[in-house]
Amino acid sequence: MLKKYELKHYKFHLILLLITLTTIGVLVVGSALQTVQLKQFLGMILGIVAMIVVSLLDYSYILRFYWIMYAVSVILLLAVQLFGVNVNGSQRWLDIGYQFQPSELCKILLILFFARYFQLHKEHLNTFRSLCITAILMLVPIILIKKQPDLSTTLTVTFIFCAMLYVSGLSYKLIGTVLAIVVPFMIVFLSIVIQPDQKLLESYQRDRIMAWLDPEEYADSTGYQQTNAKMAIGSGQLYGKGLNNDSVDSVKNGNFIAEPETDFIFAVVGEELGFVGSVVIIGLIGLIVFCCITIGARAKDLSGTLICVGMASLIGFQSFVNIGVATSVLPNTGIPLPFVSYGLTSLVSLYLGMGFVLNVGLQPKKY
Repeated sequence: MLKKYELKHYKFHLILLLITLTTIGVLVVGSALQTVQLKQFLGMILGIVAMIVVSLLDYSYILRFYWIMYAVSVILLLAVQLFGVNVNGSQRWLDIGYQFQPSELCKILLILFFARYFQLHKEHLNTFRSLCITAILMLVPIILIKKQPDLSTTLTVTFIFCAMLYVSGLSYKLIGTVLAIVVPFMIVFLSIVIQPDQKLLESYQRDRIMAWLDPEEYADSTGYQQTNAKMAIGSGQLYGKGLNNDSVDSVKNGNFIAEPETDFIFAVVGEELGFVGSVVIIGLIGLIVFCCITIGARAKDLSGTLICVGMASLIGFQSFVNIGVATSVLPNTGIPLPFVSYGLTSLVSLYLGMGFVLNVGLQPKKY
């Protein structure tokens, strides 16, 4: 399980990027809600330690237990349905002394599972039987996550799965066929869900879509959060109002954004660090995604490549959605900004995933 690695292959620059981004996150989270800053800092330390330990473990050996990883994912998600804690109408957490969100860990476990699964089945991936089995394996955790309900995580896991499936060698003919079906379906779906009496989405989910399509109509209700988030980001101008400021015209200080330390953390970034700080955050995330892709391109096997693609997809997609929601580019959906938003399960899970990426980097392809 432990191997001798060459130090020159250890991606110290990636670790530096992660620590820099998370440190900024700890500072911003503290400014948003001082009482949770210490927890976020401790989560950062725990995550870094876990990442370093995992980075020294041979991922090829760990992936031998891929079915156990899948089983653990399903069991955890079932446990949420049976014993989960209900908060604001959503049952997404388990109480184990603190609130643990299994879906965050399951993202990493599913990336590892499908990295191994696709490597073993790459030769007959495009057969009807193989695609049906693959779809069933993916639908089980997706349905369990959707039932929490957690649409944002459902979409994230689906995106990760599609990215990994594509890189595994999915036929372009199949991709074209799927797009020819999905695009018209989404148009019909959207036309249905905007109807008042639709049954496809929960009422609050429909309201969020309507607030996105007609922000002025819903500015004082469903669109309130996004309207204030945009106001906060714009008010930061170039350099922002500064962390922990006591400005009376601060959107954050006026409590116009609920739980700014989590889903709307980018609004705090925009208001207190300004355009410059926002660009730094986006730049760091972009560099981390780029590092994952370049490490994956040099991986010794397909499973290593898929681990990196999965993590790049996870970080990139979640970041795009979180920032898109805060800027009203996308409908409001609760999803954390990787390495920045408050959330110990999310933070530590992401660091665990990056530990596997680092281990893939330690075992590059030999030319």
